[in-house]
Amino acid sequence: MKMITMMVMLAAFAMAAPISAEAPEDDAAPADTTPAAPATIEEIASGVCAGCHNADGNSVIPMNPILAGQHAEYITKQLMDFKATGDEPPKRNSPVMSAMVATLSQEDMKALGAYYAKQKATPSSIAADEKLVEAGKVLYHGGNLGDEIPACASCHGPTGAGIPPHYPAIAGQHAEYTMMQLELFNKAERGGDDNNVMQKVLTRMNPLEKRAVSAYISTMR
Repeated sequence: MKMITMMVMLAAFAMAAPISAEAPEDDAAPADTTPAAPATIEEIASGVCAGCHNADGNSVIPMNPILAGQHAEYITKQLMDFKATGDEPPKRNSPVMSAMVATLSQEDMKALGAYYAKQKATPSSIAADEKLVEAGKVLYHGGNLGDEIPACASCHGPTGAGIPPHYPAIAGQHAEYTMMQLELFNKAERGGDDNNVMQKVLTRMNPLEKRAVSAYISTMR
């Protein structure tokens, strides 16, 4: 009799065990399904953009542009040019920037443009060769009539403030970044150039002239 009673108790325990094991899950608090709040523009600037441009847009890396104080419309256009649309590739080829803007909406890009436009620019502080700067100053303000090179000031203004939305502010920009962009325009490797204006100008400039203009621009205040 005792043996039968023991077997009945063991069978009952075995049937109850799975239920007991599942009980804690039934009592667990439901997972929080509240969607996270979208990142603010300040959070995007300090998180996504800061690594290359600093949170306020004052890049200290010579090959990355200073964005602070740039025209909002110009920044927005460049961000849009880096983003692929449907089956169309980006107008500007940069795997790094294309990855950065992939998740940004057009509203985000406009807000980023407005954000950086309001920041106070800190001009490049990298020393430039004085002779290059002087030669660049002549080209920037007067061009080179013999080679049909127009003055840079005709589009970017005598102080380098630019003319929005097509012509960016360039005063104080890092010489290394400017030189890199001039080379890309010269080789037709940078898109988004309205009417190929920059490409046409750069094909008439020699390497020394490009370096000189880039050096002068970095000293403009």
